[in-house]
Amino acid sequence: MYLTYSNQRIMKNLLYPFLFLLVIACGKKESSVADTIASKDITSIRAKKKELIAQQQQLTNQIEQLSAEIAKLDPNKKVPLVTTLTVKDTLFNHFIELQGNVQTKQNLVLTPEFNGILTNVYVKEGQYVKKGQLLAKVDDGGLSQQLASMEVQTALAKTTFERQERLWNQKIGSEIQYLQAKTNYEAQTKAVEQMKSSIAKTMIRAPFSGVIDDVINEKGSVVAAGATPIFRIVNLNQMYIQAEVPERFVGTVSKGIPVKVTIPVLGKEIDTKVRQAGNFINPESRTYSVEIPVDNKAKDIKPNLTAKLYLNDYVNKKAILVPQSLLSENAEGAQYVYLIDKNTKGKTIASQRIVSTGKLQGDLIEITKGLTTNDVIIEEGARSVKNKQEVNILN
Repeated sequence: MYLTYSNQRIMKNLLYPFLFLLVIACGKKESSVADTIASKDITSIRAKKKELIAQQQQLTNQIEQLSAEIAKLDPNKKVPLVTTLTVKDTLFNHFIELQGNVQTKQNLVLTPEFNGILTNVYVKEGQYVKKGQLLAKVDDGGLSQQLASMEVQTALAKTTFERQERLWNQKIGSEIQYLQAKTNYEAQTKAVEQMKSSIAKTMIRAPFSGVIDDVINEKGSVVAAGATPIFRIVNLNQMYIQAEVPERFVGTVSKGIPVKVTIPVLGKEIDTKVRQAGNFINPESRTYSVEIPVDNKAKDIKPNLTAKLYLNDYVNKKAILVPQSLLSENAEGAQYVYLIDKNTKGKTIASQRIVSTGKLQGDLIEITKGLTTNDVIIEEGARSVKNKQEVNILN
């Protein structure tokens, strides 16, 4: 920095008294302070300390005067360089990031309804089966033979009843004979139906269409009703993801909101929506459950896979977004940014603007109050400027 002759004279006039005081202070400091300390007189020590503090304050004031004068006289004073950002409104989608597990409602371990020996297994692991298809059979313990006998008796009861009914319609015979034949036939019919129902329990059928994932017990095994697992059957068509949502989102995460599903191990992304949102808040975790269906035409999504969920809980079609790093906070806790403005002399200055913020997504934060479209804010250099300070715009 170079000063003119007149500036140099002013600097000398300001510096001479400062240097004089500095020489006096430095010249006396060593001996007088040492002598004062050696005296062990607390009153003298305190007085000396007070004297030095006064000298320090005087020097500080003179330094400030010199700095102010230099700032006025220096034609090449430094002005902060900044870059700017013009505020624009834009579509803003806010997402909640959660983790969930892939599940299917059609994932069952099948057990028999009848005690006995597993006499036949008709399917293999990995085989696709249709709903109602016969998978295995348990020995019925002679029920089939009993059914055959009962069907013969039922046929006889039916013939007897039909004859009695014809006679009764012709006013021949007694009413009691007719009613006995009718009751006997109906009882035999019900007994046959009940026996068929019992025999049907010896047959294990597919409750839905799917794939036999595991054959747990083979032919010849002794099985117990409701206890012995025979097959695991899985349907991979109707897959969904279950996730737990914190209760603070109960007003925004509901049925029908868009969801982006990412399954990391498969490198797959799926766009879907929330199918169901629970109505019960778990008192321990303070969360509620949501179900999100996923398409699985390729059959590569398996139960219990981990999935990342991005739930679109908020949309603002004309949001003002700024990088979060541009926000500062004052002593009262209010957040602000610096706008480009002009002072009374036409100089470009930084002007502080208090703002209110909304939702945060990544490194962008929504400004709900304080900025409007086409406002020009300071981007690079925002942390190094002060309110009403002159700045140079680099871009």
